[in-house]
Amino acid sequence: MFSSSSVRLAAAVALAASACYSTAALAQEGSGSGEIRRIDAAAGKVTIKHGPISALDLPAITLVYMIEVDLLADLQPGDKVKFTARRVNGQYVVVSISK
Repeated sequence: MFSSSSVRLAAAVALAASACYSTAALAQEGSGSGEIRRIDAAAGKVTIKHGPISALDLPAITLVYMIEVDLLADLQPGDKVKFTARRVNGQYVVVSISK
């Protein structure tokens, strides 16, 4: 039979392993298309008006996304774009974007 300390150890290992997987599950990714409304390169933000993105549970909306400054090259308000965004810990981040 198993001792109570080995059962506790096994439970702790299982809990730690599941915590690793649930952290990865917090990141969601989805693609959409829309129009750039505003760019704040100094803050690393872009505002995009887009249709629904079901993978991110987003309705059609105008939303401010975080973005790497180098992805903003050659983009300006009014541009029609296609993009991929991630939601990590409740924050939306554009990971790729093109005209």
